[in-house]
Amino acid sequence: MKGRRLLITGAAGFTGRHAVAYFAAEGAEVTAVVRRSAAEASAFPAGVQPYVCDLGDRKAVAGMIGEIMPDQVLHLAGKNSVPESWQDPLLYMETNVMATLYLLEALRFQPASRILVAGSRLKYRPDSGAGPPHPYSLSKTLEELVSLAWGTLFKQPVLMAEPSNLIGPGPSTGFCSLLAQHIVRSEAAVGRGEAPPAAFRISSRHVQRDFLDVRDAVRAYGYILDQGETGKIYRIDSGAQRELGEIAGKLLAHAAAPVEMDWGPQHAEEGQAAASSASAVPAKPSSASADREVLQEEPEDNAAVLGWKPGIGLDRSLADIIGYTRAGKEGRI
Repeated sequence: MKGRRLLITGAAGFTGRHAVAYFAAEGAEVTAVVRRSAAEASAFPAGVQPYVCDLGDRKAVAGMIGEIMPDQVLHLAGKNSVPESWQDPLLYMETNVMATLYLLEALRFQPASRILVAGSRLKYRPDSGAGPPHPYSLSKTLEELVSLAWGTLFKQPVLMAEPSNLIGPGPSTGFCSLLAQHIVRSEAAVGRGEAPPAAFRISSRHVQRDFLDVRDAVRAYGYILDQGETGKIYRIDSGAQRELGEIAGKLLAHAAAPVEMDWGPQHAEEGQAAASSASAVPAKPSSASADREVLQEEPEDNAAVLGWKPGIGLDRSLADIIGYTRAGKEGRI
Protein backbone atom coordinates (compact mmCIF):
# COMPACT_ATOMS: atom_id res chain seq x y z
CA MET A 1 0.00 0.00 0.00
CA LYS A 2 2.91 2.35 0.68
CA GLY A 3 3.38 4.92 -2.05
CA ARG A 4 0.28 3.91 -4.00
CA ARG A 5 -2.12 6.58 -5.16
CA LEU A 6 -5.45 5.71 -3.51
CA LEU A 7 -8.64 7.62 -4.25
CA ILE A 8 -11.38 7.29 -1.62
CA THR A 9 -14.89 8.50 -2.42
CA GLY A 10 -17.34 9.28 0.35
CA ALA A 11 -14.33 10.30 2.44
CA ALA A 12 -16.34 12.55 4.76
CA GLY A 13 -18.74 9.75 5.72
CA PHE A 14 -18.66 7.27 8.58
CA THR A 15 -16.61 4.57 6.86
CA GLY A 16 -14.78 7.09 4.70
CA ARG A 17 -13.19 8.89 7.62
CA HIS A 18 -11.86 5.65 9.04
CA ALA A 19 -10.60 4.56 5.62
CA VAL A 20 -8.76 7.83 5.03
CA ALA A 21 -7.06 7.65 8.44
CA TYR A 22 -6.12 3.98 8.08
CA PHE A 23 -4.70 4.07 4.56
CA ALA A 24 -2.84 7.32 5.18
CA ALA A 25 -1.19 5.68 8.20
CA GLU A 26 -0.30 2.70 5.97
CA GLY A 27 1.67 5.00 3.70
CA ALA A 28 -0.74 5.40 0.78
CA GLU A 29 -0.96 8.71 -1.06
CA VAL A 30 -4.61 9.30 -0.23
CA THR A 31 -6.90 11.59 -2.18
CA ALA A 32 -10.09 12.04 -0.14
CA VAL A 33 -13.09 12.93 -2.30
CA VAL A 34 -15.68 15.17 -0.65
CA ARG A 35 -18.84 16.56 -2.20
CA ARG A 36 -19.31 20.09 -0.96
CA SER A 37 -16.19 21.87 0.22
CA ALA A 38 -12.69 21.34 1.51
CA ALA A 39 -14.04 22.26 4.95
CA GLU A 40 -15.32 18.67 5.16
CA ALA A 41 -11.70 17.59 5.09
CA SER A 42 -10.77 19.32 8.35
CA ALA A 43 -10.86 15.95 10.12
CA PHE A 44 -8.40 14.28 7.74
CA PRO A 45 -4.81 13.53 8.83
CA ALA A 46 -1.94 15.65 7.60
CA GLY A 47 -0.75 14.69 4.15
CA VAL A 48 -4.17 13.65 2.87
CA GLN A 49 -5.19 15.52 -0.25
CA PRO A 50 -8.88 16.56 -0.24
CA TYR A 51 -10.61 16.80 -3.61
CA VAL A 52 -14.02 18.41 -4.05
CA CYS A 53 -16.07 16.59 -6.68
CA ASP A 54 -19.75 15.96 -7.29
CA LEU A 55 -19.82 12.32 -8.39
CA GLY A 56 -23.12 13.02 -10.11
CA ASP A 57 -21.27 15.28 -12.57
CA ARG A 58 -19.88 13.04 -15.30
CA LYS A 59 -17.39 15.57 -16.63
CA ALA A 60 -16.15 16.43 -13.15
CA VAL A 61 -15.56 12.76 -12.38
CA ALA A 62 -13.65 12.24 -15.63
CA GLY A 63 -11.53 15.30 -14.90
CA MET A 64 -10.76 14.09 -11.37
CA ILE A 65 -9.65 10.63 -12.52
CA GLY A 66 -7.55 12.12 -15.31
CA GLU A 67 -5.85 14.46 -12.86
CA ILE A 68 -5.23 12.03 -9.99
CA MET A 69 -4.59 8.89 -12.08
CA PRO A 70 -5.09 6.62 -9.06
CA ASP A 71 -3.58 3.17 -8.72
CA GLN A 72 -6.56 2.09 -6.63
CA VAL A 73 -10.05 3.44 -5.91
CA LEU A 74 -12.15 2.68 -2.84
CA HIS A 75 -15.70 3.68 -3.72
CA LEU A 76 -17.59 4.31 -0.48
CA ALA A 77 -19.79 7.22 -1.58
CA GLY A 78 -23.53 6.73 -1.74
CA LYS A 79 -26.79 7.04 0.13
CA ASN A 80 -27.95 4.35 2.56
CA SER A 81 -31.17 5.39 4.29
CA VAL A 82 -34.10 3.07 3.60
CA PRO A 83 -36.76 5.61 4.72
CA GLU A 84 -35.17 8.40 2.66
CA SER A 85 -35.08 6.15 -0.40
CA TRP A 86 -38.89 6.00 -0.28
CA GLN A 87 -39.06 9.79 -0.21
CA ASP A 88 -36.66 10.36 -3.12
CA PRO A 89 -36.08 7.12 -5.05
CA LEU A 90 -34.67 8.85 -8.12
CA LEU A 91 -31.95 10.46 -5.99
CA TYR A 92 -30.92 6.98 -4.89
CA MET A 93 -30.67 5.78 -8.48
CA GLU A 94 -28.60 8.83 -9.40
CA THR A 95 -26.32 8.61 -6.37
CA ASN A 96 -25.80 4.88 -6.04
CA VAL A 97 -26.05 3.77 -9.66
CA MET A 98 -25.24 6.60 -12.06
CA ALA A 99 -22.42 8.06 -9.96
CA THR A 100 -20.82 4.61 -9.82
CA LEU A 101 -21.13 4.29 -13.60
CA TYR A 102 -19.52 7.70 -14.11
CA LEU A 103 -16.62 6.57 -11.96
CA LEU A 104 -16.27 3.25 -13.78
CA GLU A 105 -16.43 4.96 -17.17
CA ALA A 106 -13.71 7.43 -16.18
CA LEU A 107 -11.55 4.56 -14.95
CA ARG A 108 -12.01 2.75 -18.27
CA PHE A 109 -9.25 5.01 -19.56
CA GLN A 110 -7.04 4.04 -16.63
CA PRO A 111 -7.11 0.27 -17.18
CA ALA A 112 -4.53 -0.48 -14.48
CA SER A 113 -6.59 1.19 -11.75
CA ARG A 114 -8.27 -1.30 -9.43
CA ILE A 115 -11.63 -0.25 -7.99
CA LEU A 116 -13.39 -1.74 -4.98
CA VAL A 117 -17.09 -0.87 -4.78
CA ALA A 118 -18.73 -1.16 -1.35
CA GLY A 119 -22.04 -2.93 -1.82
CA SER A 120 -24.81 -3.78 0.63
CA ARG A 121 -26.39 -6.83 2.26
CA LEU A 122 -29.73 -5.15 1.60
CA LYS A 123 -29.58 -5.99 -2.07
CA TYR A 124 -32.26 -8.36 -3.35
CA ARG A 125 -32.08 -11.35 -5.67
CA PRO A 126 -33.84 -10.62 -9.00
CA ASP A 127 -34.01 -14.36 -9.71
CA SER A 128 -35.90 -15.07 -6.49
CA GLY A 129 -39.27 -14.12 -7.95
CA ALA A 130 -39.78 -11.35 -5.38
CA GLY A 131 -39.38 -7.68 -6.12
CA PRO A 132 -37.13 -5.28 -4.25
CA PRO A 133 -38.31 -4.45 -0.71
CA HIS A 134 -37.44 -0.75 -1.04
CA PRO A 135 -35.75 1.69 -3.45
CA TYR A 136 -32.46 1.56 -1.55
CA SER A 137 -32.27 -2.19 -2.12
CA LEU A 138 -32.97 -1.70 -5.81
CA SER A 139 -30.26 0.95 -6.11
CA LYS A 140 -27.59 -1.23 -4.46
CA THR A 141 -28.60 -4.27 -6.52
CA LEU A 142 -28.28 -2.27 -9.73
CA GLU A 143 -24.97 -0.80 -8.54
CA GLU A 144 -23.58 -4.31 -8.08
CA LEU A 145 -24.90 -5.54 -11.42
CA VAL A 146 -23.53 -2.63 -13.45
CA SER A 147 -20.19 -2.65 -11.61
CA LEU A 148 -19.50 -6.32 -12.30
CA ALA A 149 -20.88 -6.09 -15.84
CA TRP A 150 -18.73 -3.03 -16.63
CA GLY A 151 -15.69 -4.90 -15.42
CA THR A 152 -16.54 -7.89 -17.62
CA LEU A 153 -17.39 -5.87 -20.71
CA PHE A 154 -14.36 -3.61 -20.59
CA LYS A 155 -11.85 -5.89 -18.85
CA GLN A 156 -11.59 -3.60 -15.84
CA PRO A 157 -10.30 -4.77 -12.45
CA VAL A 158 -13.58 -4.26 -10.58
CA LEU A 159 -14.14 -5.85 -7.16
CA MET A 160 -17.13 -5.80 -4.81
CA ALA A 161 -17.34 -5.91 -1.01
CA GLU A 162 -20.42 -6.69 1.04
CA PRO A 163 -19.91 -5.66 4.66
CA SER A 164 -22.34 -6.54 7.41
CA ASN A 165 -23.71 -3.90 9.81
CA LEU A 166 -20.75 -1.63 10.48
CA ILE A 167 -20.39 -0.10 13.93
CA GLY A 168 -17.78 1.96 15.75
CA PRO A 169 -16.97 5.55 16.72
CA GLY A 170 -17.92 8.18 14.18
CA PRO A 171 -20.90 9.89 12.55
CA SER A 172 -22.98 6.78 11.89
CA THR A 173 -26.76 6.51 11.51
CA GLY A 174 -26.77 2.80 12.34
CA PHE A 175 -28.64 1.10 15.17
CA CYS A 176 -25.82 1.20 17.72
CA SER A 177 -24.97 4.85 17.17
CA LEU A 178 -28.63 5.90 17.27
CA LEU A 179 -29.12 4.09 20.57
CA ALA A 180 -25.91 5.63 21.94
CA GLN A 181 -27.26 9.07 21.02
CA HIS A 182 -30.51 8.26 22.80
CA ILE A 183 -28.59 7.23 25.90
CA VAL A 184 -26.54 10.42 25.91
CA ARG A 185 -29.66 12.55 25.40
CA SER A 186 -31.31 10.75 28.32
CA GLU A 187 -28.28 11.38 30.52
CA ALA A 188 -28.30 15.06 29.59
CA ALA A 189 -32.04 15.40 30.28
CA VAL A 190 -31.71 13.83 33.72
CA GLY A 191 -28.75 16.06 34.46
CA ARG A 192 -30.86 19.12 33.67
CA GLY A 193 -33.78 17.83 35.70
CA GLU A 194 -35.95 17.42 32.60
CA ALA A 195 -38.19 14.62 31.41
CA PRO A 196 -36.36 11.92 29.43
CA PRO A 197 -36.81 11.77 25.64
CA ALA A 198 -39.44 9.49 24.12
CA ALA A 199 -38.68 5.77 24.26
CA PHE A 200 -36.23 4.33 21.77
CA ARG A 201 -38.04 1.73 19.67
CA ILE A 202 -36.66 -1.66 18.69
CA SER A 203 -38.66 -3.74 16.20
CA SER A 204 -37.91 -6.85 18.24
CA ARG A 205 -35.21 -7.69 20.72
CA HIS A 206 -34.92 -11.15 19.13
CA VAL A 207 -34.05 -10.05 15.58
CA GLN A 208 -30.46 -11.02 14.83
CA ARG A 209 -27.74 -9.08 13.04
CA ASP A 210 -24.05 -9.46 12.36
CA PHE A 211 -22.19 -6.41 13.69
CA LEU A 212 -18.64 -5.65 12.54
CA ASP A 213 -16.37 -2.83 13.64
CA VAL A 214 -15.85 -0.36 10.82
CA ARG A 215 -12.10 -0.34 11.49
CA ASP A 216 -11.95 -4.07 10.79
CA ALA A 217 -13.96 -3.58 7.61
CA VAL A 218 -11.51 -0.93 6.41
CA ARG A 219 -8.61 -3.35 6.95
CA ALA A 220 -10.51 -5.92 4.90
CA TYR A 221 -10.89 -3.39 2.09
CA GLY A 222 -7.11 -3.10 2.03
CA TYR A 223 -6.73 -6.86 1.68
CA ILE A 224 -9.24 -6.93 -1.17
CA LEU A 225 -7.66 -4.02 -3.03
CA ASP A 226 -4.24 -5.64 -2.83
CA GLN A 227 -5.09 -9.31 -3.23
CA GLY A 228 -8.68 -9.59 -4.41
CA GLU A 229 -9.72 -11.33 -7.60
CA THR A 230 -11.40 -9.23 -10.26
CA GLY A 231 -15.13 -9.79 -10.55
CA LYS A 232 -15.50 -11.31 -7.09
CA ILE A 233 -17.91 -10.25 -4.35
CA TYR A 234 -16.21 -10.36 -0.96
CA ARG A 235 -18.30 -10.93 2.14
CA ILE A 236 -17.05 -9.11 5.25
CA ASP A 237 -18.56 -9.89 8.65
CA SER A 238 -17.74 -10.85 12.22
CA GLY A 239 -19.12 -14.36 11.86
CA ALA A 240 -21.44 -13.98 14.86
CA GLN A 241 -25.17 -13.20 14.82
CA ARG A 242 -26.33 -11.13 17.79
CA GLU A 243 -29.84 -10.35 18.97
CA LEU A 244 -30.71 -6.65 19.03
CA GLY A 245 -31.77 -7.08 22.64
CA GLU A 246 -28.27 -8.26 23.56
CA ILE A 247 -26.64 -5.33 21.76
CA ALA A 248 -29.03 -2.85 23.36
CA GLY A 249 -28.40 -4.35 26.78
CA LYS A 250 -24.65 -3.96 26.40
CA LEU A 251 -25.05 -0.32 25.40
CA LEU A 252 -27.52 0.39 28.18
CA ALA A 253 -25.00 -0.97 30.69
CA HIS A 254 -22.94 2.15 29.91
CA ALA A 255 -25.85 4.51 30.71
CA ALA A 256 -25.45 6.82 33.69
CA ALA A 257 -29.18 7.56 33.84
CA PRO A 258 -32.49 5.73 33.24
CA VAL A 259 -33.24 5.26 29.54
CA GLU A 260 -36.75 4.84 28.13
CA MET A 261 -37.00 1.84 25.77
CA ASP A 262 -39.75 0.28 23.65
CA TRP A 263 -38.63 -3.32 23.24
CA GLY A 264 -41.22 -4.44 20.67
CA PRO A 265 -42.42 -8.07 20.81
CA GLN A 266 -41.32 -9.71 24.04
CA HIS A 267 -41.35 -13.31 22.87
CA ALA A 268 -39.05 -14.96 20.36
CA GLU A 269 -41.99 -16.34 18.37
CA GLU A 270 -43.47 -12.87 17.93
CA GLY A 271 -40.14 -11.39 16.93
CA GLN A 272 -39.45 -14.15 14.42
CA ALA A 273 -42.93 -13.81 12.97
CA ALA A 274 -42.48 -10.06 12.62
CA ALA A 275 -39.11 -10.50 10.92
CA SER A 276 -40.50 -13.19 8.62
CA SER A 277 -43.48 -11.04 7.71
CA ALA A 278 -41.25 -8.08 6.97
CA SER A 279 -39.16 -10.16 4.58
CA ALA A 280 -42.11 -11.85 2.88
CA VAL A 281 -44.26 -8.77 2.43
CA PRO A 282 -41.99 -5.69 2.47
CA ALA A 283 -43.77 -2.58 3.63
CA LYS A 284 -42.79 1.05 3.51
CA PRO A 285 -40.81 1.55 6.74
CA SER A 286 -41.45 4.33 9.20
CA SER A 287 -38.83 7.07 9.17
CA ALA A 288 -38.97 6.93 12.96
CA SER A 289 -37.73 3.36 13.10
CA ALA A 290 -34.16 2.97 14.27
CA ASP A 291 -33.89 -0.57 12.94
CA ARG A 292 -33.29 -1.63 9.35
CA GLU A 293 -34.79 -4.51 7.50
CA VAL A 294 -32.27 -7.19 6.56
CA LEU A 295 -32.88 -9.61 3.72
CA GLN A 296 -31.94 -13.27 3.52
CA GLU A 297 -28.17 -13.56 3.05
CA GLU A 298 -26.63 -15.95 0.55
CA PRO A 299 -23.08 -16.63 1.81
CA GLU A 300 -22.38 -19.23 -0.86
CA ASP A 301 -22.37 -16.44 -3.46
CA ASN A 302 -19.57 -14.56 -1.72
CA ALA A 303 -15.83 -15.04 -1.48
CA ALA A 304 -13.88 -15.01 1.77
CA VAL A 305 -11.27 -12.31 2.34
CA LEU A 306 -8.10 -14.36 2.48
CA GLY A 307 -5.70 -13.52 5.30
CA TRP A 308 -8.13 -11.22 7.10
CA LYS A 309 -10.06 -11.71 10.30
CA PRO A 310 -11.80 -9.28 12.67
CA GLY A 311 -9.62 -7.92 15.45
CA ILE A 312 -11.90 -5.59 17.43
CA GLY A 313 -14.35 -7.17 19.84
CA LEU A 314 -17.98 -6.13 20.20
CA ASP A 315 -17.55 -4.72 23.72
CA ARG A 316 -14.75 -2.41 22.61
CA SER A 317 -16.76 -1.24 19.62
CA LEU A 318 -19.74 -0.35 21.80
CA ALA A 319 -17.58 1.39 24.42
CA ASP A 320 -15.92 3.45 21.69
CA ILE A 321 -19.32 4.43 20.28
CA ILE A 322 -20.50 5.64 23.68
CA GLY A 323 -17.24 7.51 24.25
CA TYR A 324 -17.40 9.21 20.86
CA THR A 325 -21.05 10.18 21.36
CA ARG A 326 -20.49 11.60 24.85
CA ALA A 327 -17.55 13.65 23.57
CA GLY A 328 -19.83 15.22 20.97
CA LYS A 329 -17.17 14.79 18.30
CA GLU A 330 -18.14 15.52 14.75
CA GLY A 331 -14.66 15.72 13.31
CA ARG A 332 -11.51 13.68 13.75
CA ILE A 333 -12.03 10.00 14.59
